Amino acid sequence: MSAPNGNQWKTLDKDLNRISQVEYAQAYVARPMVGLGVALAFIIIAALIAGLIFGSQPGSMIIVAAAALGAYMAINIGANDVANNMGPAVGAKALTMGGAIVIAALCESAGALLAGGDVVSTISKGIIDPASFSDTRIFIWAMMAALLSSALWVNLATWIGAPVSTTHSVVGGVMGAGIAAAGFTAVNWASMGMIAASWVISPLLGGLVAAGFLALIKAKIIYQDDKIAAARTWVPILVGIMMGVFSTYLAIKGLKKIISIDIPTALIIGAAIGALSYVASAPLIRRQSEGLENRNKSLKVLFGLPLVISAALLSFAHGANDVANAVGPLAAIVHANEFGEFAGKVNIPQWVMIIGAFGISFGLLLFGPKLIRMVGSQITKLNPMRAYCVALSAAITVIIASWLGLPVSSTHIAVGGVFGVGFFREWHHERRLKLSSAQKPVEKRIAKEERRRRKLVRRSHFMTIVAAWIITVPAAALLSALMFFLLSTLFH
Repeated sequence: MSAPNGNQWKTLDKDLNRISQVEYAQAYVARPMVGLGVALAFIIIAALIAGLIFGSQPGSMIIVAAAALGAYMAINIGANDVANNMGPAVGAKALTMGGAIVIAALCESAGALLAGGDVVSTISKGIIDPASFSDTRIFIWAMMAALLSSALWVNLATWIGAPVSTTHSVVGGVMGAGIAAAGFTAVNWASMGMIAASWVISPLLGGLVAAGFLALIKAKIIYQDDKIAAARTWVPILVGIMMGVFSTYLAIKGLKKIISIDIPTALIIGAAIGALSYVASAPLIRRQSEGLENRNKSLKVLFGLPLVISAALLSFAHGANDVANAVGPLAAIVHANEFGEFAGKVNIPQWVMIIGAFGISFGLLLFGPKLIRMVGSQITKLNPMRAYCVALSAAITVIIASWLGLPVSSTHIAVGGVFGVGFFREWHHERRLKLSSAQKPVEKRIAKEERRRRKLVRRSHFMTIVAAWIITVPAAALLSALMFFLLSTLFH
């Protein structure tokens, strides 16, 4: 048999190249399928766990179905909500995507399992009066509808790339199912009014606090002649503020399971830890700043580690506070099925918390990167200083809201912080342009289209996110009402 000639070798190379391209295409298509497969496997495992625990008890199939829905909701919270804590750190390049996912998964799970509230208001902050339900079965269908509709809505929002509030999705789901089951009189409209007010207040407050900190950093560090000397003075103060704020936040929101702490006591704890953090960080920052050049790029190094710590603390607090969104209705269904009654508050069994914690971690790992990129880099450009302002504003705003008694969303606050930083940069940039053009009047004017192109906040993302926020509660409510009618018709 003769050896292949030059042309035959070329043909073989082309064929092999085509095969390798097909393999690449296959791998690209299969990647999302792997995520869906793992998510489905987790949902099935959650249902099997519930089946093993409740065995042949009456109504065990309802709990198995509810466990599957709770796992699905937890995956969606991980895919959407957690991006707000990690997005700024990834966008600022203080963390890689892989590092952010590992830290967030560990901190979210730790927050949920160690400090997650053992009592949850299953009727979502008193939105529906339990007495308005005529029997336990109707209450169970309403909670199932609330779980399914809120999970579907968050899933849709993640798919279109909009960070929405899972708290508001659950609130909408519970309200819609409650209206479908017991009429409009079942809804506590005063509570709904407070939640509607928080749509506006929380992102505005988050944005203002973040912009305020960025203005402080610019004035006290960035625009100083000796930036490194200014950073040695101010970075430890900012680290002290961060640790004080997070200690207060965790004392109020994250440690309910261990001990109940009022706001004045939490503030004293925060002040003490903040002062200790300042004393400990000052020599570290001084050592880290030695030999750094007097320019903005050097400052990013000094803000890197505090930003990573703040992102980890935000994730821990989120896990402690928001896992109840995934498992609250599931805990209510378990309680109602077990005791034949429904209550405004129920204890969350440990197996339910484990489903919530692991579901959030899986959701983040499998589907989180899309929203992390959106929050971190696609709204406005973030560096460690700007991202640090967002993390600080998120914790401070939650404390202010707790003090005022407002039911706020951590999603709205964090994304509001990103917008606040972006719009402050725009305003500051315009102001400096006006000052420089006043000093150099001969300079040519920039065309209107070019000015619009140079905006530092992407208007398309801004409009998409705000629209998603506005329609979250009504959309989840409508979906939930439809689900309730469907479930009650099928299983009547």
